[in-house]
Amino acid sequence: MNFLQFKEAFFPLVCFTTNQVLAKYTDFSQMNLTHWLKQGYIVRLRRGWFSFPEFGKNPDFVRLAANKIYKPSYISLQYALAFYGMIPETVVQLTCVASLKTASFENGWGQFVYQNLKPSLFFGYAPYPIEHPSANGQYFLMATPEKALLDFLYLNPFYKTQDDFEALRLDEDFMTNSLDRERMDAYLRKFANKALDKRVASLLRLYD
Repeated sequence: MNFLQFKEAFFPLVCFTTNQVLAKYTDFSQMNLTHWLKQGYIVRLRRGWFSFPEFGKNPDFVRLAANKIYKPSYISLQYALAFYGMIPETVVQLTCVASLKTASFENGWGQFVYQNLKPSLFFGYAPYPIEHPSANGQYFLMATPEKALLDFLYLNPFYKTQDDFEALRLDEDFMTNSLDRERMDAYLRKFANKALDKRVASLLRLYD
């Protein structure tokens, strides 16, 4: 098999695994992957996961890769807060939550960081369709603004005083006019965590 045939078969997937390749072509030699990696024809995202370098130029495909290489997961925490303009910093790490153990992977597309969140708290994320001819209807999953903020506070309990919250430098206009308080309250009830309730109430008092 030459590379052009291989690319035609797997390019529509965006990201693919060694197992997917072997399932489709039972006589496939994995030495081909090693050779194509050295040639720069494909990129390794983590052990057993690959993609094509063209996709790394588009942030949406990188976000899709974050969902795929460690799942179930969705993008949240600092990356999502920056995505929505809730914090001023540019976040380099692609931060996610996953129901699996905490993990991180670094590759040519960046650093993918996953924090563990118990399955009962896996809600409050939405699909974002990728508007690109090569997307084939695929989408990435990202927390809503309210869930990204709650995930962050839940996983970083040392943010507890108003000085701590001010240090986050959350965008005042967003917190005052765009944050959906009703959705926030509904999510909080699902967390069922009194300590988190108190910390969120303290945070929101800054913007009342």
